[in-house]
Amino acid sequence: MRLLGEVLWWGLFAYMWLIVCRVLISWLPVRWPRRLRPLAVLVYDLTEPVLSALRKILPAVPVSGKVALDASPLVAICMIALLQWIVSLLFK
Repeated sequence: MRLLGEVLWWGLFAYMWLIVCRVLISWLPVRWPRRLRPLAVLVYDLTEPVLSALRKILPAVPVSGKVALDASPLVAICMIALLQWIVSLLFK
């Protein structure tokens, strides 16, 4: 059982870092080199199902005129941290 808990915890940890990478990728106004584009697309494809589900519940917060803040990555990271805590308690 402990091994299952470790696998779940590290899987959640990896997914949390995928969300962090997605946020960083979205902030960088660069044209991705051809060999790095598949990696950026993979990060988006892996994180989009969770983030789009959260966006349906949490709309973007308008900051000014045409600018809005998407809080879904922050909420997802908080939820993952909570799940990691629950996993660590259940599989001690």
